[in-house]
Amino acid sequence: MKRVVVAIIFVMVTLTAKAQSYVGFLTDNYSGVHGVIANPANIADSRFKTDINLIGASGFFANDYVGVGFSELTGSDFEFDTDANLYLTDNNNFSGNIDIMGPSFMFNVGKTSSIAIFTRARTILTGNEFNGESIDDLDDSIDESQDFMVNEGDFYMSGNGWAEIGLTYAQVLLNNEQHFLKGGLSLKYLQGFGNAYVTGKNVTIDYDADGATLPDSSTSGTLESTGDLYYGRSGDYDDDDYDYEVPDANGFGFDLGVVYEWRPDYDKYVVKGAEGETSVMKNKNKYKLKLGLSLTDIGAVKYKGGLIDNYNINNTITQEDYDNIEDSEDLQNLYTFVQSNADINAKLPTALHFNADWNIKNHFYLNLNTDLTLRSSGENTMRIVNLVSLTPRFESKWFSFYVPIVGYQYSGLQIGAGLRAGPLYLGSGSIISTFTRSEIKGADVYAGLKIPVYYGQPKDSDGDGIPNKEDGCPKKAGPIENNGCPWGDTDGDSVLDNEDQCPDEAGPVENNGCPWVDTDGDTLLDNEDQCVEEAGPVENNGCPWPDSDGDSVFDKDDDCPNEMGTVANNGCPEPVVTEEVQKSLNAYAKTILFTTGKSTLKDESTPVLVDIISILNEYPNAKFTVEGHTDSIGSVVTNQKLSEQRAQAVLQFLVKGGISPSRLTAIGYGESKPIATNMYKDGRQKNRRVEINLAQ
Repeated sequence: MKRVVVAIIFVMVTLTAKAQSYVGFLTDNYSGVHGVIANPANIADSRFKTDINLIGASGFFANDYVGVGFSELTGSDFEFDTDANLYLTDNNNFSGNIDIMGPSFMFNVGKTSSIAIFTRARTILTGNEFNGESIDDLDDSIDESQDFMVNEGDFYMSGNGWAEIGLTYAQVLLNNEQHFLKGGLSLKYLQGFGNAYVTGKNVTIDYDADGATLPDSSTSGTLESTGDLYYGRSGDYDDDDYDYEVPDANGFGFDLGVVYEWRPDYDKYVVKGAEGETSVMKNKNKYKLKLGLSLTDIGAVKYKGGLIDNYNINNTITQEDYDNIEDSEDLQNLYTFVQSNADINAKLPTALHFNADWNIKNHFYLNLNTDLTLRSSGENTMRIVNLVSLTPRFESKWFSFYVPIVGYQYSGLQIGAGLRAGPLYLGSGSIISTFTRSEIKGADVYAGLKIPVYYGQPKDSDGDGIPNKEDGCPKKAGPIENNGCPWGDTDGDSVLDNEDQCPDEAGPVENNGCPWVDTDGDTLLDNEDQCVEEAGPVENNGCPWPDSDGDSVFDKDDDCPNEMGTVANNGCPEPVVTEEVQKSLNAYAKTILFTTGKSTLKDESTPVLVDIISILNEYPNAKFTVEGHTDSIGSVVTNQKLSEQRAQAVLQFLVKGGISPSRLTAIGYGESKPIATNMYKDGRQKNRRVEINLAQ
């Protein structure tokens, strides 16, 4: 058994070490029709008018069972037992594929859609969950004198070869300047070439070195085994007279994907035509960051009328029986065997792909890519190898160079290199590792030829960056925003029309080419008006006089511009007649003297009245009452009349002294409001008085 498995691995290495799955090349924006392999959305808004692939081949192999140096492997004296290192676990795996891309092409349909038609021939071989320790124990060189027990459990190996004819349609879904989204779908018709698989279920082997006694009384080892083995295939490959014919096998598959691009400098790639129409430069990559997500190889190939052998290996055989096993007929003689005819479904290696591409600057990019299998281990199920790659690259129209750093499932971290030079593309995701490391567990390479037809740089005779067919003045350089024409000066004011806010009226440079106007209509032009939106007098530079305290007195006339006051008090707040002031007034008033029994003021009262006038002038808006009072000598009528006449005499003096008559009221109270008793001379003197009080 070990010899069979080792032979398969060795054949896979020798076949696929010369081919790979385009690692590095598929990150290139100039991979053309190959872009549908990773994501069908890639071909929309591409850099190609059309791209024709003539022939390309890729392949890949990885395993975690055996490692060998490249120089030893390719040497004529290579010996597996001595030159290879085995990494034995209870879960060893291997995977390999060959992918030949035949004549294929892509082209654009309108401005937002693209179509591709492609042909591929593919072979994939996978093995999963092998117990490497068991394989090693079954080596022919095993010490037959030692007992051993192995538990192989479940294991799977399958191989499938098929051809694809595919049709891809990709469409721009969103073009919102900085944000760009496109999607694509590939439909594939599948023709199977051949399929085979081996599955083990619950397989165990118990070797007993002395398990059997031979006729000559000697002993021989025995192998007690349990479990089931299934061997399915699309043709009778074990028949010596087998003549290959294309099997009756076909199916359908599909791929789908989306790509998002972030284009922060979108405006740099927009061209305006003479009629105002816009177009985007087709020959330029426009993104700073591109993200892609896709599902590939969804489907299966159905092989009709396949053969399925079932071996129930619950039996005990001798060492001699084991040594004599050469082919399937020998197995059929030792174990319970059932063969049946049935259709076989070979499931495609469905996978999820994520891609992030960063334009570092100009022609330099950094790409992150992950390929993840969506198939779990199972009968006749093919799986890709999971990988994560980080690929820096230099990219231009006719030449690109890549250095992928790839972490492969099973075979570990590897470093490769690749290039594209016009129609030629070749490279490997592991070539540097292969030649620099003492041991490898996988290898790959790819190469091919194509006919690319790129979008070219549009002709630009005047060198203003606008293609002639979109340029309103193809022989005179001008900006994009003026349709490629130089700016003119329509009104001849030396301000070009692109900066002139009044291109049809001459105006000064400092007013952006517009004549000065009087926006607020206050006779001052705006260039001299310090308050363009508010009318104001010329002497205040066109601004209205301010009234800082809001008392209706402009600051220029306001003696108290920061305190609210009255117009009568020149904008200052009115003074308040306090109780002290009131007492002072009445103290003065009580010293006013009259001729006895008359209302005539004595001359010695004049200074007192002048002082009263000074006090009243301090409160220009306050109103006062001049009140006359008498004692009780004489009749009430006479006293009342005398008090009124004396009050009026004082009022007239105050008016003549400058006090406004509107501020004064004369009132006589006669003898009705005494402030002392009239029984005595001193009291009667106090009652004969004049009072000046703040009007309520």
